[in-house]
Amino acid sequence: MNSQDAQSGAVDDSVRARLALALDVDDLVAAHRLAVAMRPWFGVAKVGLELFSAHGPDAIGSLRDLGYQVFLDLKLFDIPTTVQRSTRVLGSLGVEYLTLHALGGTEMLTAGVEGLHEGAERAGLPAPTALAVTVLTSDDTAPPHIVPNRVRLALESGCGGLVLAAEDLQTARELAPRLKRVVPGIRLAGGQRHDQARAASPQEAIANGADLLVIGRAVTNAEDPTAAAAAIAAAI
Repeated sequence: MNSQDAQSGAVDDSVRARLALALDVDDLVAAHRLAVAMRPWFGVAKVGLELFSAHGPDAIGSLRDLGYQVFLDLKLFDIPTTVQRSTRVLGSLGVEYLTLHALGGTEMLTAGVEGLHEGAERAGLPAPTALAVTVLTSDDTAPPHIVPNRVRLALESGCGGLVLAAEDLQTARELAPRLKRVVPGIRLAGGQRHDQARAASPQEAIANGADLLVIGRAVTNAEDPTAAAAAIAAAI
C-alpha cells in the first residue's frame, strides 16, 4: 500500500477515537506536521514528558486546534498537595486525559482527580479523565499482585481510567469494568518491540477489551507511516 492508497482509507470518528498518536519528539513543528499527516486515522494526540518539557501548554493548544483530543502523559507522582495544585493547572488547559502514577496511592490519586476536575470547571471545560498508570509496559518484573492492587486504588480514588499492558486487561475488566482501559506498547505483528517488554498487536488489545490504543514508533518509525496507520486502523 502506498501513501496515496492509505490516505483513501481514512476512517470514521468512532475508530479515530480509539487511537492515540504518541508524539514523542521535542520539536513542536515536527509534532504538528506528524499530527496533520496522521489525522485521518487518529483522534487523540499524546503529549509526553519530552514534548511538554520543550513547549508546555503551547503543545496542547496546537493539537487542539487541529481537532485532536489531547492525552497529557506526565505520570504525576508526588505528595498529594503538589499533585492537586499541578492537576488544577493542567485541567484548565483543555486536556481530555491526564496520567497519574498509581504508585502514589489513594490519597495522591484522589487529590489529582479533584484538582483536575476543579481546574477544568474553573475554565468552563468538560471534566477530563484521570488515568492511573499501573505498571509500565517496559517492565516485566512486577509481582502478580501489583496490577490488581493498583486497579483497586484507581477505582477507590475516582480515576476514570487505567493505563496498562494488554495482558492485564482481563484483571481490569474483572475489578473495574467501568474504567476506561488504555493500552500502550502496540506493535504490528512481526514489528520491532523496541523497549516494550509487554507489547501487543492491535487485534490482541482490542479483543481483550482495550478502549484506547497508544501508537508511537509502530507508525512514526515505519518506512511508510501512513500505510502503518491505515493497517492499525483496519485492525480494529
